[in-house]
Amino acid sequence: ASAWAEPREKGEVRDHVAEPVVDMVKTFSKLSEYWLADPQRALEAQTRLFAGYMTVWANAIQRVSPNAEGADDAVKPERGDKRFQDPEWGRNAFFDFLKQAYLVTSRWASELVDHAEGLDEHTRHKASFYVKQVSNAISPSNFILTNPELFRETVASNGENLVRGMKMLAEDIAAGKGDLKLRQADYSPFEIGRNIATTPGKVVGRSDVAEIIQYDAATETVLKRPLLICPPWINKFYILDLNPQKSFIRWAIEQGHTVFVISWINPDERHGAKNWEAYIREGLQYGLDTIEKATGERDVNAIGYCVGGTLLAAALALMAGEGDDRIKSATFFTTQVDFTHAGDLKVFVDEEQVAAVEKSMNEKGYLDGTKMATAFNMLRSGDLIWPYVVNNYMRGKDPLPF
Repeated sequence: ASAWAEPREKGEVRDHVAEPVVDMVKTFSKLSEYWLADPQRALEAQTRLFAGYMTVWANAIQRVSPNAEGADDAVKPERGDKRFQDPEWGRNAFFDFLKQAYLVTSRWASELVDHAEGLDEHTRHKASFYVKQVSNAISPSNFILTNPELFRETVASNGENLVRGMKMLAEDIAAGKGDLKLRQADYSPFEIGRNIATTPGKVVGRSDVAEIIQYDAATETVLKRPLLICPPWINKFYILDLNPQKSFIRWAIEQGHTVFVISWINPDERHGAKNWEAYIREGLQYGLDTIEKATGERDVNAIGYCVGGTLLAAALALMAGEGDDRIKSATFFTTQVDFTHAGDLKVFVDEEQVAAVEKSMNEKGYLDGTKMATAFNMLRSGDLIWPYVVNNYMRGKDPLPF
């Protein structure tokens, strides 16, 4: 508790939990308006849910009846759902009932969103997203008394798993400086330069927002045109140099490329005034200037990865307007330049939520990494949040190395 409370008492952390909760409540209110506006429609929806429960109940009664044949599940988990893999979810009548009742409820809630007429597309998207978040959070697999595997482990260890879990929870809150920094891997085996980011390179330039790292070609003959890689600033540059077997950078120098990579500096209060253009000028274009100084070559091939590719695309447009043609070819890895179909990320983008993010950023001058990580984790909370909550804080086990 002290790991959570102390930063708040010192004023180092300000809670903004209410903002996303308020948005969720507003979204659900709009959804409720449709169903409550017509009593018959609301009754039909409740009847469908009740019918689902009755099927589950009849199934449960049939299973426990003497000499009864095994009944088929009223509803089954979707393919790939790993939450209910323990045999007791199907073998034990109590846990099987919980599982089926939960699945009936969560799918009914999703159908409420799908069948609600008159919702604009953004509100429908948000409602569907929030229903998924709530459904994932209340899954019986997330609680000790309703998860057979957790229940067995807790009884067998006399609760030692919970003690370990609480210790890990306190450590993760402390690591997040008052916010939960959910550990999703054991990072202790990794050391920069020893078993990650092992391709030899050197820093040849440094600006306010980035460092430029040069990797010399590993071949006798070298391609004339250097290669500049613009990675995303939400990851470290060595996402492209994890180890010798998983390194695009190593592969590129083995093909004869002289590679330059932008390593973005972690922002702090000093970077509060830096905008998109600053990252183009002081990051990507600074990289081009550095390459020319280091090699004498003006013409460059460029690669943009993720949001680094979005920055590269914007830079190409800006440079074209200024007559700067140094980038002779551009390759994009997992990059969006048209955000019409941006998936669930669009849930976080409307005037109210952007204003809330800007307000939070103005307090420090930057967006805290834990908040960005939470947003990305929520895109797949069933895979990236709750399995780790169960494994770390209830089973008391360390996550595996990545």
